[in-house]
Amino acid sequence: MTQDDTASQFTARLLQPKAPGAGESWAFVVLPKEASAKLPRRGRTSVEGAIDGCGFRALLEPDGQQSHWLRIDAQLLKASGALVGDVAQFEVKAVEHEPEPEVPADFLEAMKASPAARTTWDGTTTIARLDWIHWMTSAKQSNTRRKRIGDACAMLAAGKKRVCCFDPSGYYSKAFSAPEPADWSR
Repeated sequence: MTQDDTASQFTARLLQPKAPGAGESWAFVVLPKEASAKLPRRGRTSVEGAIDGCGFRALLEPDGQQSHWLRIDAQLLKASGALVGDVAQFEVKAVEHEPEPEVPADFLEAMKASPAARTTWDGTTTIARLDWIHWMTSAKQSNTRRKRIGDACAMLAAGKKRVCCFDPSGYYSKAFSAPEPADWSR
């Protein structure tokens, strides 16, 4: 599959999340299933693209429905001239090489105590590291996250290069979804 094979153009309405977080202003779109199906994986995937001609690079999140959703921050909204509620023109395609994910500080700290885990971690692929991080950071409670970090270190120390029993798309586990849109109309 070439990078061009993953390219899609589509229009989508910019939605406002029902719960955007304190002081945050952002929007999102759910990719059409046809556009998402062209991407190399159902889990987190980095893309480059444009919204109404304004270029961006972003990490798409799985929506649990065999598609992806895109978070559009306030800076990109402003640069594109698009507003929540607008129907915008999108272009997306997978990046040529998935960038290295940012490793959470609490996981880095845990790996310091396990050189064997760090050795296996360093020997995995970028996609595998992305899945490991997604599995840990997708925990909804801090106790679950701490347990997953401990489990990750144990599995990596045992030589396991891929996180087991993790559906990065959220489709089978229904673990992931796009944000719930706010009731909004112009």
